[in-house]
Amino acid sequence: MRRIKMATTNWTVVSNFVFLGFSLYPSIEISIFVLCLLMYLITLLGNIILISSTILDSRLHTPMYFFLSNLSFLDICYTSSALTPMLTNFISGKNTISFLGCAIQMYFSLAMGSTECVLLSLMAYDRYVAICNPLRYPVIMNKRVCVQIAAGSWVTGCLTALVEALSVLHQSLCGNSIINHFTCEILAVLKLVCADISMVQLIMLVISVLLLPIPMLLICVSYALILSNILRIRSGDGRSKAFSTCAAHLTVVVLFYGTALSMYLKPLAVDSQEVDKFMALVYAGVTPMLNPIIYSLRNKEVKAAVKKLLRATTQESLGF
Repeated sequence: MRRIKMATTNWTVVSNFVFLGFSLYPSIEISIFVLCLLMYLITLLGNIILISSTILDSRLHTPMYFFLSNLSFLDICYTSSALTPMLTNFISGKNTISFLGCAIQMYFSLAMGSTECVLLSLMAYDRYVAICNPLRYPVIMNKRVCVQIAAGSWVTGCLTALVEALSVLHQSLCGNSIINHFTCEILAVLKLVCADISMVQLIMLVISVLLLPIPMLLICVSYALILSNILRIRSGDGRSKAFSTCAAHLTVVVLFYGTALSMYLKPLAVDSQEVDKFMALVYAGVTPMLNPIIYSLRNKEVKAAVKKLLRATTQESLGF
């Protein structure tokens, strides 16, 4: 590989990067590809069904399903930005990406991940208001507030991603052009930088703290208040169902935030690039696949809307 030197901010100097991917594990590389393909297809199917059902069924025109639709669209974009290039490269046999492509992929992955961090915490607040203040819920979570919350999540995620991506793209690169990852993950690209990265690390640390432990703490507080309210429910079946729902939601939250925390807030001395690749599969593939199942497709309202959608689709395809 040729040596890469960049004294100025000019990413057009180098033509492409080479992904190392999972080539160090040839015995399981095909299995990983099949698993990622299945996760991607399930993610697309589940989230598209949820979005379509929410739009077409007026009974699902509520704040909760509005946020879930945003989450579903977000997960489709997030998984597509991370997994689609890897799947395409594996099929074509070309594990390369252009500088521009790498920059775009890095930005979109960061933007979607950051937006999801904010959105999940605000969705937990929405559930807290709905369960603990049901009479005031329509007033507190009116349409205008819901749109502002969703827009705020997207703007926050996109702006923080822009700051992180530009802070890395501004650096000088040296060494080879091999990225020890299956995508242009910011930490993997940062390892190619030969200049002082202390300022970049500080920026990433501040943003990571704002987007990971703080939202996760807000989610835990919201669900703690929800659970305390659930304990007052007299019906045993009601309590059991509520606990089951909260446990499922918290499982997804812990899975998403836990893997991200272990990557972006680990000590600098810890070099776990191989582990990071497998963790990236969890928050880029597993969590987006589970979100529609855990958050909505188990609900009676969504099941009824999905059946209605499938029935209408079938009748249309048959010409009835």
